[in-house]
Amino acid sequence: MKHTVQPPPELLKNPLTSDCGVTRTSEMAVNYTGTWDMVSNVNFEGYMIALGIDFATRKVAALLKPQKVIKQDGDRFTIRTLTTFRNYELAFKVGEEYKEETKGMDNRICQSVVNWKNDKLVCVQRGEKSNRGWIHWIQENQLHLELTCEDQVCKQVYKRTL
Repeated sequence: MKHTVQPPPELLKNPLTSDCGVTRTSEMAVNYTGTWDMVSNVNFEGYMIALGIDFATRKVAALLKPQKVIKQDGDRFTIRTLTTFRNYELAFKVGEEYKEETKGMDNRICQSVVNWKNDKLVCVQRGEKSNRGWIHWIQENQLHLELTCEDQVCKQVYKRTL
């Protein structure tokens, strides 16, 4: 069964959403399910500053090595980010906009939508901050995550442990 996922026209100018309307078939989907441990984290400080996270929280967060536990059921995802400081859980269905409360991060409310761009998951978060969102993809058995807020991009890499 084929379906087309297309973001609203006002989001097409955002680099996170460019070319996000992609026709996919279920056999094309990558399996993100697993437990992933962080192996690298570049420009997390700049990203947190762009989000407006306070100094003390940034210093603690910079020391953490998060673990991601992802459960995928077709186009439905649950992503749990676990640390010794705070945990964050996100559940969504690809192509459906949802209200996201970023508790434990910058404590804002966003309207978020995740779409497929080939085998990448691309999230656009509309709210107080501009150019905000993330992109997940798997390459060579590593989970890559790019977090964007305003002019800052944080690049994280995780290795599968389970």
